[in-house]
Amino acid sequence: MDAVILGRTGLEVTVMGAGCGGPSRAGQSTGRTETESVNVVRAALDAGVNLIDTAEAYRTEEIVGQAIRGLDRTKLVLSTKKRTGPNLTISEVRQSLEASLRRLRTDYVDIYHLHGVVLEDYDYLAAEIVPELLKLRDEGKFRFLGITERWNADPGHRMAARALQDDVWDVMMVGFNILNQSARRRVFTKTIEKDIGVLVMFAVRRALSRPESLAETLAALIEAGQLAPDDLSDEKASLDLARALDFLIHDGNRDGHRGAVSLPDAAYRFARYEPGVHTVLSGTGNLWHLEANLASFDRPPLPALDRRRLRHIFRHVDSVTGE
Repeated sequence: MDAVILGRTGLEVTVMGAGCGGPSRAGQSTGRTETESVNVVRAALDAGVNLIDTAEAYRTEEIVGQAIRGLDRTKLVLSTKKRTGPNLTISEVRQSLEASLRRLRTDYVDIYHLHGVVLEDYDYLAAEIVPELLKLRDEGKFRFLGITERWNADPGHRMAARALQDDVWDVMMVGFNILNQSARRRVFTKTIEKDIGVLVMFAVRRALSRPESLAETLAALIEAGQLAPDDLSDEKASLDLARALDFLIHDGNRDGHRGAVSLPDAAYRFARYEPGVHTVLSGTGNLWHLEANLASFDRPPLPALDRRRLRHIFRHVDSVTGE
């Protein structure tokens, strides 16, 4: 699997990261046993993935700890997070980080994030918590400081835009996908300028994996005036919103690149090759699903014509996440 340098961290990371949150939480939200979840994470590592993202709130840190047991820790990049709020104290952060290290069976994490930060809490966290976090970093508890947005509550990236005014963040976790590409102009231009590492979440969610959810999302965007039906199809009378993005799935060889084999395949490839994106997180509790995801990250970019059409269709959208 291809690897890149994660911005100014200097860490070499694979373009696909093993996400242990999201709807699946490595299978823990879908009825998998702990052993099955451990096996899926380990299978991703065995396939060459080297970045694993988890969080206190996901309750999958122990699963990650079991999956990495016996592996060369120096070749892994572990990312975990502390849930935030307006009353967060540094003592809570310290206790949480120590507990995360125990569950992960390691003495440091590579990236430690403030998790799901909203704009209303940002200034407090930056002024009161970040200076103390930097002390924990200097103690060797983690190597690089990150921040993640609460994208369902902030699809327009207001918090991320505010955070980019400061120069303390080594890594940012950002929501970006086919449906909402607003991070391109609101976040990525600045992260590129500052050489901040970018982990993308939400590349695939329900609307990009379930036709009925896609239809509902597109209908809502049309109703909100953020999407024009004419951009989806010239045949308005026969427009099937559940299949509106099927133009991405084809065997044609356009500009040397073949089309997608499925909508999730298109979604991962679209995010993976976006300038400014380093790693795209992909989570599952299913080994077959993992194999399909790994294959997507080994494929080339979508054909340029398809990419341009997607950028045009969703050029005004900043209100949905695909969840």
